[in-house]
Amino acid sequence: MIDRYGDKKYLAKYDLCMDFFDKFDLKINDIIPVRNVYMISTDKGEKILKKVEYTLDELKFIYEVLDYVRSKFPRVINFVKNKSGHIYTIWKGDMYCIMDMVNGKECNFSNPVDLDIASKGLAEYHLASEGFKSSMNNKYNNGRLIDVFKRRVQEMEFFRSIADIHEKKTEFDKIFIYNSRHYIREIEKSEKLLEKSCYYKLCSEEDKIAVCHHDLAYHNILINDNKAYFVDFDYAIIDLKVHDLCNFINKVVKNFAFDIEKTRLIINSYCTENTLSDRELEVLYAMLNFPNDFYTISKDYYTKRKNWEEEVFLDRLKRKIRYREERKEFLEEFKDTILKK
Repeated sequence: MIDRYGDKKYLAKYDLCMDFFDKFDLKINDIIPVRNVYMISTDKGEKILKKVEYTLDELKFIYEVLDYVRSKFPRVINFVKNKSGHIYTIWKGDMYCIMDMVNGKECNFSNPVDLDIASKGLAEYHLASEGFKSSMNNKYNNGRLIDVFKRRVQEMEFFRSIADIHEKKTEFDKIFIYNSRHYIREIEKSEKLLEKSCYYKLCSEEDKIAVCHHDLAYHNILINDNKAYFVDFDYAIIDLKVHDLCNFINKVVKNFAFDIEKTRLIINSYCTENTLSDRELEVLYAMLNFPNDFYTISKDYYTKRKNWEEEVFLDRLKRKIRYREERKEFLEEFKDTILKK
């Protein structure tokens, strides 16, 4: 479900003054809102206008990543430089950037052909990103996941304490309290699985590490001429390549009854262009075991990260609880048929 109301409010914050586009030496023919960006038709082709909500250093990290991979994997976004030669423009206190439009249709996760193309493209992209180095230590996620899982347990316990002290408990509180112990045990299991695996060893091996896209939603993967193109690298980090595979698999299977066959297709297609060892699959299993959807909606609710109505939170929580048994069967099948343990 797209938060169109949220997008509409966000897009209203853009300043679309024509004087701004003069800084990029662009003549504007049309401007069309698309999610939280604008598609602009110019005298120099179709472009995307984006209001940047993170730091300049983070924007430069994304630019450096794309510049690094482009020689081996050109199917990524390209920044348009302004008249001063910068990839960003500060306008009335806000930072904006413009990118060339990437043509293609959004990846259809229900279509096995699209999944095959996307998985192969992801494998190619990971290969192209191997060896990338950054001075931004906070972008290195490899070697940190066990500690992250430990913190997630503490966070979930904290959310439970908040729900417990509410004198008048909401329906969300009641459902969360009833289910939280199960999901805390799942996080603890993920932590133990990682500790028993070769996780730290893999994190020291260069060919197991990539620049992970970290947000492989269907609308960030575009298919054109049987090739996958990747856009929106806002959340990119440096980590084990199976981190991205976990992100991708989770986004695909949760809307298809946790279909193990889709996961098998993703892994098999990925392996036609890149490699995955048994040790990496063990770590992938530990990552998949982490109940990310339940954790995320709980954090959004109890930390007020999202400005949603109570009914929206409740509906999303119920949907995530609803596929608890399907998810359990999926993880068992993964272990039995992919890990073969």
